[in-house]
Amino acid sequence: MGKVRRLVLDVLKPHEPTIIELAQHLSVLPGVEAVNISIYEIDRRVENAKITIEGSDIIYESVIKMIQENGGTVHSIDEVVAGKMIIEDAVTPQD
Repeated sequence: MGKVRRLVLDVLKPHEPTIIELAQHLSVLPGVEAVNISIYEIDRRVENAKITIEGSDIIYESVIKMIQENGGTVHSIDEVVAGKMIIEDAVTPQD
């Protein structure tokens, strides 16, 4: 089975832990080499975040468990890259 190299998740999280702390927690998971978290909406109690994770062999279940342990909920998986390399978006005739 191909290795997961990138995950882009839409996550609803509480204000605590901060995105710095959540990124640090996610970055030490096996197979994870980089984490980027961007907040795109803030409410009184929660934040909507786009979480991008890249690595050599990301274990999806470990990522979800870590997000849930920190009070977050995954709304959607917005992108997945798997295989021997990462394919960046390319313009296609449909675009």
